[in-house]
Amino acid sequence: MTATELPASLVLVGAGKMGGAMLEGWLASGLEGARIAVVDPGASPDLAAVCAARGIALNPSRVDPPEALVLAIKPQGLDAAAETAAALAGPDTLLVSVLAGKTIQNLKARLPRARAVVRAMPNLPASIGRGATGAAASPETDARQRRMADALLSGIGLVEWIDDEGLIDAVTAVSGSGPAYVFLLAEALAAAGAAAGLPPEVAARLARQTVAGAGALLAESPLDAETLRRNVTSPGGTTAAALGVLMAEGGLPDLLREAVEAARRRSAELSG
Repeated sequence: MTATELPASLVLVGAGKMGGAMLEGWLASGLEGARIAVVDPGASPDLAAVCAARGIALNPSRVDPPEALVLAIKPQGLDAAAETAAALAGPDTLLVSVLAGKTIQNLKARLPRARAVVRAMPNLPASIGRGATGAAASPETDARQRRMADALLSGIGLVEWIDDEGLIDAVTAVSGSGPAYVFLLAEALAAAGAAAGLPPEVAARLARQTVAGAGALLAESPLDAETLRRNVTSPGGTTAAALGVLMAEGGLPDLLREAVEAARRRSAELSG
């Protein structure tokens, strides 16, 4: 973040895993605690300690509408929090929501004074600052507010802006649900190693580190995934034999297309 991108005042509603990760990212990036208020009736002792140490107002009795309001509660908690959040959102407040399945139209209906609204879909690695977030903005969101939202969301990882909010369902299917696909790969690889004769605990450790190491290499390498795959595949070798199975008709690429489409359809149903 740069000084011009930081909101002069910010209220975070909900500081659980995702909200807490965002808060940590903002503080690490230089956002002053005095500019932040956190609203979380179920605040943990750890959160209370962080707020006290950094000068962050926790559950203040009165807060003026801030420059930025971030909703990081669970989607099913919106009904209970809507009245409080609506009172916090002024006509000039930027609203950033990370609530899965809640559209910009839905959020505006619940918070009628909110005009500049950014709907974001982060994923689980955001909790360690390695997230992938897709974001879409309402037409009323100006360039300065969009830069502010980008800075706030960048505190938890990569941000990709989507012009069509309807494509957030595809973002959900690829990166929102994607970590589960990777965890399944590690799980299946470990099981396959055990079936090949390795002690299960050894297979699990090898599979875990292989997936983690390959992911780190992909993140740090200037090469794309296809090039890295080709580089590790010697013609006629063991990897080529395995990929011949995985990439056959009905194999992993086809299964992932089907899986992503199933997740996209379900996301659209939940957002409707």
